[in-house]
Amino acid sequence: MAATRVLTGITTSGTPHLGNYVGAIRPAVAASRMQGVESFYFLADYHALIKVQDPARVQRSTLEIAATWLACGLEPDKVWFYRQSDVPETAELYWLLTCVAGKGLLNRAHAYKAAVDKNRADQLDDDAAITAGLFMYPVLMSADILLFNAHKVPVGRDQVQHIEMARDFAQRFNHLYGEHFTLPEAIIDESVATLPGLDGRKMSKSYDNTIALFAPREQLRKLIFSILTDSKAPGEAKDADASHVFQLYQAFASDAETAAMRQAFADGIGWGDAKQALFERIDAEVAPLRVKYEALMARPAEIEAILRDGAHRLRERHAAPLMRQLREAVGYRDLSRASTSTDAKVAKAVLPVFKQYREADGRFYFKLVDGDRLLLQSIGHASARDAGQLVARLKQEGGSALRHMESAALHLGEDVIGHLHEGVELAEVVEALAQFAVDEA
Repeated sequence: MAATRVLTGITTSGTPHLGNYVGAIRPAVAASRMQGVESFYFLADYHALIKVQDPARVQRSTLEIAATWLACGLEPDKVWFYRQSDVPETAELYWLLTCVAGKGLLNRAHAYKAAVDKNRADQLDDDAAITAGLFMYPVLMSADILLFNAHKVPVGRDQVQHIEMARDFAQRFNHLYGEHFTLPEAIIDESVATLPGLDGRKMSKSYDNTIALFAPREQLRKLIFSILTDSKAPGEAKDADASHVFQLYQAFASDAETAAMRQAFADGIGWGDAKQALFERIDAEVAPLRVKYEALMARPAEIEAILRDGAHRLRERHAAPLMRQLREAVGYRDLSRASTSTDAKVAKAVLPVFKQYREADGRFYFKLVDGDRLLLQSIGHASARDAGQLVARLKQEGGSALRHMESAALHLGEDVIGHLHEGVELAEVVEALAQFAVDEA
């Protein structure tokens, strides 16, 4: 069975902090070692330009984030680790998707709507200071995902809408040009912790309340001791669940350590002692990673080589072959192969295609069409992936495994997959499927 492709984007617009580590980096590195998963991690420097127009900051952030992920255990020889701008096929696919993306759908994107609402609240023009980059962000994100036909994309709840948009764009493209894209699914890990910052709000660069992941030891201690707490004195019982100090400790501690600290809160541990325990626990995990990080930051050329090598191999293996297929599909073809005959049969340039779609019953279907003629109609499937896998089998195995049974039912092996359209012979379907083998060759 083919590996499940999981794609994670990392925006290069800031310095990684403890919240990034606990909420994204640590779980993603652990997931990259799972069996049966092909992992893609990219530095989203195209996306960064939507928020950051300082070239030095983009460069510095790219270096810091790449070094952070490598120091935290990401293995570039076992995953795809690359910089978005090193894969120019992303930009080309972005344009192809732009030509099928509905503007009405983009109008409803959360980030764009929030920017418009803010302008209205400030009594400005709806689109004041809103760039086309912000408006088209969902299309670029879709290109990132669809270029590698990722099956799953880990996102926060605020990004789920973008995955739904990627599915919509993929379906529109597939409907027009044949079955080329897998429909991605969002992964939302409800167990991933959201860490409080220095002021108790969610740790975020937007609030300027972060604790840098690889802050020097003494700076880390100073930041931890600046976390806001209540006025309860040593000896007074404290509510662990309401404490930002405890929440941070829990994100780094074992179950046994967490239980012991919870009891210490009930017994009235002083805030200074609690913060010291938090500092020691975080530093115990981060210190060895900090050493690796500092060594990597001292060798930027090594990081550059890792990213370029990842992009080169990825383009050769995945991006370039898919774009050749997509260019052919939309009509960017070698003109020397164009027919000049007026004979309709000779002039026929459109190959048979699979079209995948979703019906009002919520089930996923596909059909095989040759020009304007419908050859094969599938039965319904519970997921787009199921339908897509069956299409892939038909392309790979061709018509040799097909059997035509009673009532026009069509079998692939032992499974009923659909039926022939009225007046269509099995031989026509076999011939159409053979075109896919020729095209692949």
